Amino acid sequence: MDKLLIIDGSNLLFQMFYGMPARIVNSHGKAIQGTLGFVGALLKIIRKVRPTHILVVFDGEHENSRCEIDADYKANRIDYSMVDEEENPFSQLPDVYKALDYLGINYIETTDCEADDMITSYALSFCDNTNIVISSFDSDFFQLISERVSILRYRGDKTMICSSQYIIDKYGIYPDQYAYFKSLVGDTADNIKGAEKIGIKTAALLLRKFGTLENIIGNAENIDKPSIKKSIIENTDRIRKNYELIKLENNQLIPYDKCDLEFMNTSKTTTEVLKGIGIK
Repeated sequence: MDKLLIIDGSNLLFQMFYGMPARIVNSHGKAIQGTLGFVGALLKIIRKVRPTHILVVFDGEHENSRCEIDADYKANRIDYSMVDEEENPFSQLPDVYKALDYLGINYIETTDCEADDMITSYALSFCDNTNIVISSFDSDFFQLISERVSILRYRGDKTMICSSQYIIDKYGIYPDQYAYFKSLVGDTADNIKGAEKIGIKTAALLLRKFGTLENIIGNAENIDKPSIKKSIIENTDRIRKNYELIKLENNQLIPYDKCDLEFMNTSKTTTEVLKGIGIK
């Protein structure tokens, strides 16, 4: 069966840019640590996954529609338009694009949605007849895990591919309950506030007992612990709003068809790629 590898490009670039122990420059004094790390990680991920098809998706610079649901959504994020080039991962994005062109890998920069939405639409559009591996540290993708969809978390030699069993073992819930779970506990990375008094263990217990978010809300009076019952009742609107922010759906037009994403495995090294695009 075909295997489509979808890379969360911005996520990987940030991980590599900030994960390098020091700023790295080439012989012309140009900073290349983000590009170097991105290409090296990408080639290692490809060798591990052995995909037949690849797509890389980047977040574009545009308004976020989820802010219409909650103005505080991702309000804690840095405005990189105000960050000096030396400290800005986006300054190395043109070279990353050159590297992807050199490798013959198609990529997208979103124009009216988050990268999460485009990645989700690709994964859910093709998972009926294709195995999907999403490479990202964004835990929201856990809700997509299924028999055909897995999540790769790149950590060099400690890289992990997360399946349903990973979610069951780590959180005590099923992947299709993960969006409910995050709606209850919140997400500090995205500035989403959860319901008071509800931590990860309590959220898992509630989901094991009631199954879904609406069942928890509808059965709030049957919750034994008074403080948890009170929190669910008082935070019903917040919990539902959180779910709107967190839930990922197949709701985007996809610019590439699957046949456009075919990939012939490469034996190129990071050094060869950087030389090929003229920055080594």
